[in-house]
Amino acid sequence: MAELKIYNMNAEVVGNRTLADDLFAVEYNEPLIHEVVVAYNANQRQGTKSTLTRSEVRGHAAKPYRQKGTGRARQGSTKGPQFTGGGVVFAPKPRDFSKKVNKNAKRIALLSALSKKIADGEVVLLDKFELAQVKTKEAQKFLDAFKFNGTVVVVNDKNTMDLVKATRNISTLSLVNMDLLNVYDVVANKTVVLTESAIKKLEEAYEI
Repeated sequence: MAELKIYNMNAEVVGNRTLADDLFAVEYNEPLIHEVVVAYNANQRQGTKSTLTRSEVRGHAAKPYRQKGTGRARQGSTKGPQFTGGGVVFAPKPRDFSKKVNKNAKRIALLSALSKKIADGEVVLLDKFELAQVKTKEAQKFLDAFKFNGTVVVVNDKNTMDLVKATRNISTLSLVNMDLLNVYDVVANKTVVLTESAIKKLEEAYEI
């Protein structure tokens, strides 16, 4: 079982915690993680883009001028793509980009990604994520204390609106509730900060 130090907001060690192997020592499964991340990104796509083909453009289908004698190329309609206001060739239409991944695969991928982060020393345990004031500078003090390199995601049991307001202007810091944590949040950030309440909720969810 892995044992990690627990820090406070000032990067001071306040204790230790032993992590269950069933959750945080899962074998690294890169193909599965890749599959789940691809599905997550695909499911974020709205797929609502749409333009009109020549058959859908408003107007009439009459010849704009006679076939011969004008010196211009023959045309059958002003709704063709070569005319301003005409239809679009191979016009994009609404489509569903979603991909389905079964629940157990998502679970294994998440635990595998977290286990890899812990093995690489990219997970920090925090006693609690609280700010003295609802100010961005207070959240910045937290980042400065730990001297994080790269992006950071803080996983909390439940993030209040005050915490969201204080951190939303920091591009390298993001917050996520434990019940909304997904594989993309883990792999897309350099460091994962887990609060004790978040770990407890994860253990309860997986009945550890």
